[in-house]
Amino acid sequence: MTVSSSSSAPLTYRDAGVDIDAGDALVERIKPAAKRTMRPEVLAGIGGFGALFEISKKYREPVLVSGTDGVGTKLKLAFQWNRHDTVGQDLVAMSGNDILVQGAEPLFFLDYFACGRLDVNSSATVVEGIARGCELAGCALIGGETAEMPSMYPDGEYDLAGFAVGAVEKSAIIDGRAIQPGDVVLGLASSGAHSNGYSLIRKILERAKPDLEMDIGGVPLADAVMAPTRIYVKSLLALMQAVPVKGMAHITGGGLTENIPRVLPDYLMAVIERSKWPLPPLFQWLQKEGQVADAEMHRVFNCGIGMVVIVAETDAGAAMDLLAGLGEQVHRIGVIEERKGRAQTVVV
Repeated sequence: MTVSSSSSAPLTYRDAGVDIDAGDALVERIKPAAKRTMRPEVLAGIGGFGALFEISKKYREPVLVSGTDGVGTKLKLAFQWNRHDTVGQDLVAMSGNDILVQGAEPLFFLDYFACGRLDVNSSATVVEGIARGCELAGCALIGGETAEMPSMYPDGEYDLAGFAVGAVEKSAIIDGRAIQPGDVVLGLASSGAHSNGYSLIRKILERAKPDLEMDIGGVPLADAVMAPTRIYVKSLLALMQAVPVKGMAHITGGGLTENIPRVLPDYLMAVIERSKWPLPPLFQWLQKEGQVADAEMHRVFNCGIGMVVIVAETDAGAAMDLLAGLGEQVHRIGVIEERKGRAQTVVV
């Protein structure tokens, strides 16, 4: 005897929560954005099982430098405020700026976008932001993965991860070993909190319950909080061609006090003068509303300095002039000294 019931009706992937057609639509939507990022070395990009990239013949002894990162809990505000246009640039900046500090030119970038249910419009907005970040970094968006995983994420939420690969001439690797006492510490202005400290920012927002349209340094608070991470690649690649750069530090989680030591030899310390640059309005507001101590501010946020560059005293003026001419706000924020005993590696 055959018994039929609705429970035995044929099932599809869509019934299980995965919309293949939406995935295909997203790929077609983002192809023009990815195409804008292409470099001559790209042999095969979006759409294949793997992307092909030829290392330029301009390198004699190329060393590949890689980095991977995400955007962190800044994404929570993107979901809450329905603002998806900046987090893609954040994603590229986190990895692109990281590999830059070793002297590497970012070559290509891949992204991983995971969600519970694919919304083509918001997903395309995110990927278009990734493409914009790649254009600013001069690297090609050559591939990625969009994963729709029902029940893994709440509706309207997603996660992002990115992976950047760059190259540097072996003889031009910047590793901090050339740094010596008397060298100058330059600070390049950030565009905001970048993509770090957002768990604390969200806690402050919960406590303060501010009007998101309130003015913070000439822009609405929401705009200041969600401002995309500044990408320093083109300016600093130009600087490295003109001036011997001894060390660089991308000021991410850990702030000034924990990122600068990563490029210093053990016997050296950086003495940073806090009065040498203005604390941007966003950080002033965060510190006031959260009653955050100075030491905690320096340990969590970039406090207005998104990248640190260390050069010889004799090169400092030329470096500052060149960077200013390329649109960077640059401040002479400190000096390298010999570390005595158990002194801290960075003194602010």
